[in-house]
Amino acid sequence: MPATDRLSETFSALADPTRRAILARLALGEASVNELAEPFEMSLPAVSKHLKVLEGAGLITRGREAQYRPARIEPEALMGIDEWLERYRKLWNERFDRLDAYLKELQSQPKEKKNGSKRK
Repeated sequence: MPATDRLSETFSALADPTRRAILARLALGEASVNELAEPFEMSLPAVSKHLKVLEGAGLITRGREAQYRPARIEPEALMGIDEWLERYRKLWNERFDRLDAYLKELQSQPKEKKNGSKRK
């Protein structure tokens, strides 16, 4: 799958606050659907649908140990977002550096005398 499609899938999956909360929980370690459903007022099938979206985006994987199907986060999947954001991070840092230099230049210039003269 092209990187832009994967990135779109990832952002789409992360657009939902429930899925972001599930990922935050999985960042602490693997968990079952029952464990992931505990803090939410939704059915297990609804949580499973969220997990399928996260899995489809490559953000999680699901294991199979007898009847136990733990979900675990795939941190490498977030690398695509980080790489995409890095370009903008560099751009904004450069702009902030230029703004900082300009402000320092303004502060170092002699101030106008305020002896009651008015601008015309």
